[in-house]
Formats: sequence, C-alpha cells, structure tokens
Amino acid sequence: MTVKQWPSLGVRTKNQKHATTYLLEVPVLMDVVKAWDTVVRFQLPPSAMWYAPIYGEWGDRAISSETPGKNRNISLGRRLRKLSQIAGVPYKSPHKYRHGHAVYALLQAKTMADYKAISQNLMHENINVTDSIYALLNSDELKHRIAALGHSTSGLKAADNELEDFLCKLSRTELKQAIIRGAQLLAG
Repeated sequence: MTVKQWPSLGVRTKNQKHATTYLLEVPVLMDVVKAWDTVVRFQLPPSAMWYAPIYGEWGDRAISSETPGKNRNISLGRRLRKLSQIAGVPYKSPHKYRHGHAVYALLQAKTMADYKAISQNLMHENINVTDSIYALLNSDELKHRIAALGHSTSGLKAADNELEDFLCKLSRTELKQAIIRGAQLLAG
C-alpha cells in the first residue's frame, strides 16, 4: 500500500523530492491496483518499476522491466486519451486524477492531523500549498458548511480538546509564535 517515489530508484519527481506515499483505500480503485500489482509481480523481477513501460506491437501488449523513458508522461497522456475514448468517458489528464485523489482525501479528513498527513502524502512543502490548491470550496459547499456550523455543537468539544492538547505540547516560544500567527490570520 506504499509507493516509493525515490529518485535513487529511478523515479523522476518534481524537484527530485524523495518520499514514500501511501495509497488511499478506495475499494473500487484498490481492486484495479491489486490486479495490476499481480500482473507486474508475476511478469517482472522485483527490481522492475511498478509503473512499468507497456509496449505494443501488432495488437499485442507487453510490460517491460526497462526504465521508463524521458517522455513517459506524454505516452501516459496519449494512452489515457485512448482509454477514455474506449470507455466513453471524458479525457482527464494524469494531474486531474491527482487532484481528484487530493480533494477526495481532504473531504474525508476529520482532524488537522489528517489534513497534514494528506499534505505530506502529496509531497507538498507545507499545508498551505495543499490548502491553496485543493481545498477551495465552491459557493454551494461553502454555504452548506457555514450553515451546518450554526446547527451543530457536537464537534466543538472534540475540536476544543484536540486544539488544547496540541497547544499544551508546544514550548513557550512555539506557543507565542502560534498566538502571533493566529492573530495575523484573524486580522486577514
């Protein structure tokens, strides 16, 4: 359930970042992932990339243990277009799937720790990057969430306890910085 995005293993990441990311367990998607994992592990040696290059010749398809080429992203986009046409669904770029994964995960988050975990799993430098790209609410959702806040106090006690626990763990210097940052955020 992990993906090693390690440049030392030949994986090309933005800014040569090194991280192990974790798959979000969405049952219908995990069935596809597990089926592909079975194919890769059966046909290729353990040292091969899980996202193995697929070659086609005269209608036959085969996967390879070779390192993907520099233009792998172009090939992936082209194949996604073909798959979308075959399935009769609108084409979405690979990055749109990443965006969908991030938004889905954020909608499941219940605590700031969940939010932080999602941000780190996306290999973002900090939560602000995640928040500014993926956590924008449309006006209907914003209206619904604000209305729900006025009708429910059950989550307030848990949130207060979580915040208090977090604040109690801070040093005096960290607490001072948190108060200053909180005041800055309130001031807009």
